[in-house]
Formats: sequence, structure tokens, C-alpha cells
Amino acid sequence: MDLFEAATRQTASGNPNVLTVSDISNQLRLAVERTFGRIAVEGEISGLKQAASGHIYLKLKDADAVLDGVVWRSAAGRIKVPLEDGQQVVAYGKLTTYGQRSSYQMVIERIELAGVGALMQVFEERKAKLAAEGVFDEARKKDIPYLPTVIGVVTSPTGDVIRDILHRLADRCPRHVLVWPTAVQGVGAKEGIAAAISGFNALTEAGPTPRPDVIIVARGGGSLEDLWAFNEEVVVRAIAASNIPVISGVGHEPDYTLADFAADRRAPTPTAAAEMAVPVRADLMYILQSWRSRMEGGVLKRMTDSRRTLSLMRRTLPDPNRLIHERNQRLDDRQERLQNAILTRLVRHRSRMDGITPRVNKNLLRRYFDARKEQLGYIQKSLTASWKKQSDSASRTLTHFATRLDRRLIDNRLQKQHSTLASLYQLLQSYSPEGPLKRGYVYLTDENNTLVKDADTKAVDVVIHFKENKTRKAKLT
Repeated sequence: MDLFEAATRQTASGNPNVLTVSDISNQLRLAVERTFGRIAVEGEISGLKQAASGHIYLKLKDADAVLDGVVWRSAAGRIKVPLEDGQQVVAYGKLTTYGQRSSYQMVIERIELAGVGALMQVFEERKAKLAAEGVFDEARKKDIPYLPTVIGVVTSPTGDVIRDILHRLADRCPRHVLVWPTAVQGVGAKEGIAAAISGFNALTEAGPTPRPDVIIVARGGGSLEDLWAFNEEVVVRAIAASNIPVISGVGHEPDYTLADFAADRRAPTPTAAAEMAVPVRADLMYILQSWRSRMEGGVLKRMTDSRRTLSLMRRTLPDPNRLIHERNQRLDDRQERLQNAILTRLVRHRSRMDGITPRVNKNLLRRYFDARKEQLGYIQKSLTASWKKQSDSASRTLTHFATRLDRRLIDNRLQKQHSTLASLYQLLQSYSPEGPLKRGYVYLTDENNTLVKDADTKAVDVVIHFKENKTRKAKLT
């Protein structure tokens, strides 16, 4: 039915020449859709908005005209380009009308930027702006922890990227992984990525969800349009503001995004980002084993050196029992010589007295002794008086010093002497050969009672010495 056929149709008012508004709207819609079919329109986006229903509404304009456009929710998920006002794009779809507002519009099924050159221009302008603000400065970048306990991953929960990262981490060094799922392209991708990075940073150390030590922001390869979410300012600033170190693993090796410049470390692929996040567990085990071997070797060398030093000191120091025996022997010798000297002197004086006695007058001798007795009495009285005087003076002096003498000084002095004596005794015990035997060691001597030190000794019959002077004979083979 065309417009002229519709003019002859009977209307509700009974007038065959009158058309309804719906008739006109339907005929115009059919005429427009048949005339234009599927089209591609280039223009600048303006008035962009997304409804709660998921549909996207926009306008395409050039210098002379404006065309309304709509992207139904079913097609919005397939739009790879992050849309914003001012973009020059090419929209693919069909032209139709919207009867309720008596307007025509384009139902858009696919949108592309109007040339890679324009997109690269936006990339370079945004890169220069952020670089001037210091967002890409090396000085603000943080070191990646050598062995993180928890790793946060910001990527799509579906696809090969998350599986590759988890598989690579499990192969190299299994760690606790937290995945923050988000879209990585299309509508809402930039907001989701930025929110995931900020969400990881908002976690607390003592919270129920562990806070990551490092964050991996990852996406597989694709075109410039596919990776454009990682060139958005909100994502780049979220990475730069992160207190947790961030590794960017976006695209393939030739691909560069602004997120790579802002991240603390750039990986050429998501798998490489996982490799950067953790070391190889086998390498760690090898290093630990090497350190353990070196430490054990150092301890054994220290023990061997200590045993050698102790052995040398044992040879240098004299035997305490031998020293005591020598002193006892010397004392016995001195005592014997003293007794002999006293006896010899007594015999000599007795001989002299025996020779003098016959020639001595007894009366003269008696008077001599009486005079000496009187003289001794006088001397005794003088000595007694002097002794009493000296005794009183000494008593007063002792009393004076006793009042000034502090018992604690004596105790402290005695305590120091006791500590010194105890230290010397412990030193003596440490050098004693009985010490190692009490701790479970033994030593070997040959038939000449010579210490066996070398495994290449020629001795065959040896004696094993245990603690408490216990021994046992054995043969070396």
C-alpha cells in the first residue's frame, strides 16, 4: 500500500480521503528503509548517553546537519570503541524513523573510529599531557616485591588471559591469587578497570580479604580500538595513584598503551607479567640449599678450627696435677733440708757447750745469770708498759677504722674475687680433656699412648677412651 492507495481507505470518521497519523508514520518508515537500506555514516558524536535499559543514544553531526542515532542493548556489547563526545566515527546500520517524535534516526549496529590516524593523534596528545603532569616519571615508580604472598589480577574472568596467568603462576611459584573480574573493552571497561585497581588498594592488611602485594593488569592482544580502554585517563591515573606496585601486561609485545607507561613494570604479554610477578620456585629451592650448604660448611669449619685451637692450647698449658705434685715434692725437700739443718746446728752448739762447761766457775755463772735475770725483769716491766700503751693506741685506731669501714666494700671485693675464681675454674674445665668426653666424644691412642689424629695412621691396635677413664681396645682396618 502506498500513499495514494492509503488515501482511498475508509477512516474511522467515514471520510475516505483522510489518513491516520500512524498510516503516515508507517509509510514514511517503509519508504526510508527501502530507499537507504544498510548504510555507513561518518560524523562526530555528541549528546552521548546510556539509558538504564542499556540502550545508547547519540547524535552524529557534521558542519551542516545532525542525525539521531540509537544503539540497542543487544548491539551495545559488541561496540569495541569506547565512545565519548567529540569522537569522529563511522557508524554502520540502517536508517529508519521514530513516529512518536516525527523524526528519522539511525539504528547503529557497529561503530568504528574514523581512521587509525585520528586515534593515534588522540593517543599522542593524551600521552604528552600525562607526561607533562609527571604521571610517567620513573622516580614515582615502585619496586616489584621479589616474592609476593598475594597477587591481584585485573582482567576479564573469561578467555585465555586469566587461564594463562594462573597456569604460569602455578608452574613457576604457586601464590594466593585474587581475580577482580571486569570488562576490558567496550562500554564500561575503563570504569571497571579503574574501580578494580582502586578496590585492591582499598583492602586493609587485617581485613577478611587479603591485600595484594602486587597487581597485574592484563588483556590479550587486539587492535588499537580493542586496547583503547587502557589508554583512558581514568585507568592511567588509577594505575599511577596505586600504592600497590602494578605490572601492565596488555596486548602483545609490539602493543603499547598509556597504562604501560604509568605502570611500575611493563610486560610484553600477560604471561610475561605473571613471570615478572614471581621467581621460579626451583631456583629459590636451589638458592636456599646452596645457602644451607654454605652455612653447614661454615659451622663445621668453625668447629674444626675450634677443636684444633683447643688441642694446641691443651698441649701448651701444663697439667694441673703435675704442677701440684711438683710443688708438693719441692715442699717435702725443703722440709727435710730444714730439719737436717736444725739438727746439725743443735749438735754443733751442744758440742761447744760440752767443751765450755768444765771451764766455767759455777759461782760466777750463778752471779751472771742473776744479773741477767734482774736485767730481764726490768726489760719485762718496760716491755709490758710499752705493750699496754701500744695496745691501747692500736685499739683506738682499730675502733676508729672499724667505724669507717663499710662491710659492703668487703663483700663486694669478695664477690669480685669469687667471680674471678669461678671464671678461672670454668676456663680450666673447658680446657680439660674430660669436657668433650662428657659430651659424648671419644679419642683414640695407639700402643704408645700417642693420640691418633689422621685416618692414614699406621697404628693397628688402638685404645678408645670414653668418659670416666673407661677404655676399650680395638683394631683399625
